[in-house]
Amino acid sequence: MCENCRMRVWIYFAKAPIRVVRISRRRSATRLKRAMVQIKSALAQEKQETKEMLATYKKYTQRQASAEEMQAANKQFVDLLKGLGLGVFAVLPFAPITIPLVIKLGRMVGVEILPSSFNNDKK
Repeated sequence: MCENCRMRVWIYFAKAPIRVVRISRRRSATRLKRAMVQIKSALAQEKQETKEMLATYKKYTQRQASAEEMQAANKQFVDLLKGLGLGVFAVLPFAPITIPLVIKLGRMVGVEILPSSFNNDKK
């Protein structure tokens, strides 16, 4: 094998760790972007459901809302309160640790802390 070929092989293997780092960075960036898009869509859904809830409550004040609409609006109101409750933990120090811990503890006890739009499993 010629000296130039050996040098190319060494350069190829020397660059391998750099390539691995670049690929892992790209993979983690893609994962983060996907998570942000999921959060954005969940927040957009919550926003739309909250607008519908407010419209239903407005109809209720005019005595035009049905019982089914009021049940859906009340369910959305409970979801809104869940989101506000999580907002308290977001202000606390160590929020990236405490929020998942509180969610996990809530599920162990049987209480769903996240609003319905953040649940992946649709029933």
